[in-house]
Amino acid sequence: MFLSIFDIFKIGIGPSSSHTMGPMSAAARFLDDLRDGREKEPGAGDLGALACSLHGSLAFTGKGHATDRAVILGLCGLRPDTLDPDKATEIEAALRKRGRVTPPGLPELRFDPATDLVFDYDLRLPGHANGMILRAFDTNGSLYMEETYYSIGGGFVMTAAELDAQRHGGAAQLHAEKEEVGYPYPFGSAAEMLAMGKASGKSIVEMKWANELALAGRAEVTGRVEEIRRAMEDCLERGLRMEGELPGGLRVKRRAKAIHEQLKAEAGRNIAQPHVVNDWLSVYAMAVNEENAAGGRVVTAPTNGAAGVIPAVLRYYRGHCIGASDAGAVDFLMAAAAIGGLIKHNASISGAEVGCQGEVGSAAAMAAAGLCAALGGTNEQVENAAEIALEHHLGMTCDPAGGLVQVPCIERNGLGAIKAVSAASLALRGDGTHFMPLDNCIEAMRQTGLDMNSKYKETSQGGLAVNLPEC
Repeated sequence: MFLSIFDIFKIGIGPSSSHTMGPMSAAARFLDDLRDGREKEPGAGDLGALACSLHGSLAFTGKGHATDRAVILGLCGLRPDTLDPDKATEIEAALRKRGRVTPPGLPELRFDPATDLVFDYDLRLPGHANGMILRAFDTNGSLYMEETYYSIGGGFVMTAAELDAQRHGGAAQLHAEKEEVGYPYPFGSAAEMLAMGKASGKSIVEMKWANELALAGRAEVTGRVEEIRRAMEDCLERGLRMEGELPGGLRVKRRAKAIHEQLKAEAGRNIAQPHVVNDWLSVYAMAVNEENAAGGRVVTAPTNGAAGVIPAVLRYYRGHCIGASDAGAVDFLMAAAAIGGLIKHNASISGAEVGCQGEVGSAAAMAAAGLCAALGGTNEQVENAAEIALEHHLGMTCDPAGGLVQVPCIERNGLGAIKAVSAASLALRGDGTHFMPLDNCIEAMRQTGLDMNSKYKETSQGGLAVNLPEC
């Protein structure tokens, strides 16, 4: 099994990787199929119109997560990694007014969001909680082409056929994944990762590098990793500068700038309490997630809802840790991506599938592993750090108030960052031996997610989402 660091960390826009980035990417894929001349329905005439229906969690919390906006922008031919968020509002408003789109390489098509974009709260598609159906019609209104997509978390999108093939490939597919040509260390579990490291004498970071270099040259990989790190830092810095209320109607105020100014003032007077480092971690994470909630440019890490944890701990490493370096920051991201790949492969990073344990829990595990690696931890200590962080997020529900990635999501990222640093520190104090293997913890998360009631999995039908202040 091999998932690239660039599969785990993707530059996009907020507020949600599964509800915003995924649907936008699905819409763009659908346009690609139309452009590439995929076989249309028998008897269909000239292409004339588009439509979309959203199902499951995409329907229940889609408006809070700007899923409708994402589909609109995607059908205009835009993609999350290249979209300028500052222009998105203008593009959306123009489409809602005209009711027609002209994607590059296609004729002008009717698409009126008021009638052609449906939030279907009744029909839950069988493949995943985040389902959507995109349809094209000919000029007479007959079906031209149809595809079902699932947004499976972290911005990943699969068609119904692709998801079915992944789930029912059987032992032959699993064997093939382990024997993928060109990847020298295709570990599919933490146990395999540790065994390969012991046999080769290489660190987790070195094995991750070897796998990445099977796809591209060192200069290209280094450049793209730096682009990710810079995007994380830019998002964090912008979040520390911005003020005002977040969009969506909850009237949640941005707090990162004010808290950051307090912390800087206290540092100048040398009066800080010892536990103030937790406030620094929290404000870094909150800055990122306030930007995400505002629809800004963020990096999935591994999702948008958990986008603040890794940048916060990375900023903590660069700004607060003795001996921090640029090389250490790269090691941090490589180790974090290795752990994120294992979690995604063996469980899930989707809040709609397993709750917030799969989002902030996974992010904390990744950040703990990254920090441990950057501070010189052994492979066993890195695995232990990830396990400690993930273990103490098990059972965490995804219950956003109003379907918005604001309450409790913003603060939850801060606490996830604090747990990640604590986990890395505990692991570095030991020799890497511990009772609960990371693989078992990941499996426990998967099983817990399966048992979790759907109202606690990003539908805003339970938990904190329905226990709001009456004022």
